Amino acid sequence: HVQLVESGGGSVQAGGSLKLACEASEFVYGPFCFAWFRQAPGKEREWVAAIASIGPTFYADSVRGRFTISRHRAKEKDVYLQMNNLKPEDTAKYYCAYGTRAAGERCSKITISYTSWGQGTQVTVS
Repeated sequence: HVQLVESGGGSVQAGGSLKLACEASEFVYGPFCFAWFRQAPGKEREWVAAIASIGPTFYADSVRGRFTISRHRAKEKDVYLQMNNLKPEDTAKYYCAYGTRAAGERCSKITISYTSWGQGTQVTVS
């Protein structure tokens, strides 16, 4: 069972940047997807971005062009979310998730497709 640990959250002013990191407890073998979700108080958990084992990336419309998901070139089990031009509506707890997928299948946007979750890291934009 893959365990995930997020880091890098914090407080920032609107227009600022943060980089979140997610470290998996073990190397994972494909095909798989890593994803970032976020959840604001009183709202449902929302898919933000995903990256597939062979590299394609996917983004929610609300963050496309501002956020970038990537994997460490050497430590492929580490995943990052670079967040630029942050807005107050980006305020939420951000969660890293991992799940397997069928070969050729796009990364899912729904929570039940992911079997491992981190504890979350808070991002606050004022």
